[in-house]
Amino acid sequence: MNKVMSNKWIIALYVLPGLLLISVLIFIPLILSAYYGLMKWDGIGAMEFIGLENYINAIQDAKFWESAFHSFLLALFSTLSLVIYLAISIILASKIKGSDILRKIYLIPMLLSSVAIAQLWIKIFNPSNGMLNSILLGLGVENPPAWLAEPSIVLYAIFIPILWQYAGFYILIYYAALKNIPESLIEAARIDGATPFQIAYKIKLPLIMGVVKVTIVLAIVGSLKYFDLIYVMTGGGPNGASEVMASYMYKLAFASNDFGYGSAIGFLLLIITLIVTVIVRKATATKEEIQY
Repeated sequence: MNKVMSNKWIIALYVLPGLLLISVLIFIPLILSAYYGLMKWDGIGAMEFIGLENYINAIQDAKFWESAFHSFLLALFSTLSLVIYLAISIILASKIKGSDILRKIYLIPMLLSSVAIAQLWIKIFNPSNGMLNSILLGLGVENPPAWLAEPSIVLYAIFIPILWQYAGFYILIYYAALKNIPESLIEAARIDGATPFQIAYKIKLPLIMGVVKVTIVLAIVGSLKYFDLIYVMTGGGPNGASEVMASYMYKLAFASNDFGYGSAIGFLLLIITLIVTVIVRKATATKEEIQY
């Protein structure tokens, strides 16, 4: 077996199917997207080569940078929400009563499609008979807002179902990492007189910091390319107040039939995501890793 696996041709044969699949599904579409960005094209008719005009227009496009700001704002909120998910995971991993059923409840949003979640929250945010405004009226709030129609608050309203949708995913990751910590370390800390907060902050958190760093990258990257729930709930409106980079790209390519410009926006989205990912990885990198 060792002789077979030391043969470079055998190794290449094993790697080739996966490499071909990645090339067809990832690398080739990326190259084509960059290529289409050099064209003036409606997606159907003949292409006209215009060089870097689409990319230059995108860099000068105020709507693109506004949508980019919204995407970065979502990334910020997603990163901050990880603190809440981590706190919930620490509580669930502490053997509290009912932790098993709570863990299953948190996973329910992951089982629903984005369209179903969007329709649910559209009804919750309904200004006339939605559950949220009904509660506010019952608490004595006069003239509660139209959550998805007011430009000043629509973006923050949409963040709520997005963060709710992925809560179970991150809680499950943190919970699995916490349960992997040897119980002997926790018991030793308790014998030494450590409080639950000290155990969580000085023992559990440092031991799962590698997992936390991975989730930070996942949250930021996922936020920058987020699309579906926002598009279903508001379509980027009103007046672009909830537009993100992915939804802006979709509108240009498929609603405005400007496939060349939309492809340029998509390729810039890729570049921005790669740059941010590298920066976050560098910022969270550490030379030492705690072993247990």
